[in-house]
Amino acid sequence: MTNHQTLVSNSVAGAIPIAVSARHCHVSEEDFFHLFGANAQLKVWKELSQPGQFAAEQVITIKGPRGQIDKVRVLGPFRQDTQIEISQTDAIKLGVSPPIRMSGDLENSSPITLIGTHGILHKENGLIIAQAHIHMSETEAASFNVADQDIVKVEITNEVRQIQIMNVVVRVSPNYRLEMHIDTDEANAASITTNQTGKLMKMG
Repeated sequence: MTNHQTLVSNSVAGAIPIAVSARHCHVSEEDFFHLFGANAQLKVWKELSQPGQFAAEQVITIKGPRGQIDKVRVLGPFRQDTQIEISQTDAIKLGVSPPIRMSGDLENSSPITLIGTHGILHKENGLIIAQAHIHMSETEAASFNVADQDIVKVEITNEVRQIQIMNVVVRVSPNYRLEMHIDTDEANAASITTNQTGKLMKMG
């Protein structure tokens, strides 16, 4: 699946559209030029579901103690700090043990080596498994009676399975579009289907 691929076209009232995030890399401007050269440009390859976010033309290789994964898509725009998001299955292949974290929480995260077309870069921090989260606007948050940074659970039901994903973080911004992001391992566990939605439930 592509990065942040939304698997629902029109959500029903009260349902959370689900998007699956494949492994990807956010880069700082400095690290981007180190990996791809001083004259490289971060160009849009595909627009993503969240406004202003896009998959870039560039891909990198990520390398750990045990193995490497090629063609990891770079996402834009530039970030202040380089951040690589993978699944637990990816971590096993690489031989690393990244923490489950929210985006931007990189202190004491896992080291990883990045290989671009013009350079190699070892990062002592930056590799994480992204915690499941829900993007929503302030209006949408009010309709669900939740606030930014609330911890909820989401029930996913289809003809194959019914599971609950726990400790889902609510992220609220006027720039967000209603959408839950899970990684490929979580999607496979839930047997995610096209037009899949989830039901937000309060913890406790």
